[in-house]
Parts: sequence; structure tokens; C-alpha cells
Amino acid sequence: MPIREFALVGRHNHYNAMAAGIAAKLLGVRKDIIRESLQDFKSLEHRMEYVLTIRGIEFINDSKATNINSTWFALESMNKNVIWIAGGKDKGNDYEELKKLVGKKVKAIICLGVDNEKLHHAFASEVGYIVDTQSMEEAVKMAYNLAGKGEAVLLSPACASFDLFDNYEDRGNQFKRAVRSL
Repeated sequence: MPIREFALVGRHNHYNAMAAGIAAKLLGVRKDIIRESLQDFKSLEHRMEYVLTIRGIEFINDSKATNINSTWFALESMNKNVIWIAGGKDKGNDYEELKKLVGKKVKAIICLGVDNEKLHHAFASEVGYIVDTQSMEEAVKMAYNLAGKGEAVLLSPACASFDLFDNYEDRGNQFKRAVRSL
């Protein structure tokens, strides 16, 4: 089965899907059932969750990405230019690991949080446009206005949500509501 037929995107998800397929085969599951499962698998909410495509702009909710590693995998899996919504309660993050990916894949950064200075400092040389916002509605509208057809808006904060939101679920749900209201 070609990897491009997997329901989930990203190298990390492909590895997991292949491991699951091997385990299923060892347990005697038929190939057609394994294929169907890998093609139809639905990701959990707030984890690289496709929300909508509006005027050719894809919106993806990865609110569960509350650390650098999770955001790295989200950015690595993107195959188009990204408007990245990031920020929140910084947990002592070292953004150095993200710089190369951000430089290659991110067109603009929409900072969403109380204190965004660290994001500005880390990525000012990688991205031409970084802006601060204080609400999800404002962040989504700004991202929509900056994105072009064939690009994606990715909420993958790399930070905890507790500065403006109750938790990552609240943040992700507000993102989805804001997208649907565009």
C-alpha cells in the first residue's frame, strides 16, 4: 500500500501506521481490512485535525501540540506554505529545533498569547511577518487574510494554553468556531 493512501499525514504517523499494519498482519487480520483501516482512520480531536478548506486555504487544528516536539512533527508533515498560529504559556521552550522547519515552511507567524517576545526573538530572522493577537477570533482572521489559495493555517502552539484558554481543548474548539465563522 503506498504511503500516500494513508489517512494520516506526517512521517511519524506513517511509521505508526506501518507498525500497526505489521502487528495486525501478525495477528491474522486480512490485508484488505488493514488497507481499509489505514485509509479510513480518523485522528483524535485537536491532533492535526482537518477543520475546513475556505477559498483554497486549509485550516488544521493541532491544539494538542503543547511542546516543541509535537509542533516539529506538525510542521514537518506540512506539504504547503503555512501560516502558523503559535504561542501561549511558554514552558521554557528552546525554539532552536524549529528554526530550520520554520524557515522552509512558514510564511507568517500569528502569535496568540499574553507574552510573545520569545517567539518574536526566535523567529524574526526566519519569517518576514510576525504579528501578536490576543484572541482566537483575531488570530484566525489575521491568518485567513495572510494565507493564499493552496496554503494552510496551522494552529500548533508549542505552548500550554493556560494564558488565554481553559485548556488545549478549549483553545482547539475556539479555533474551530472561529474558522467556521469566517
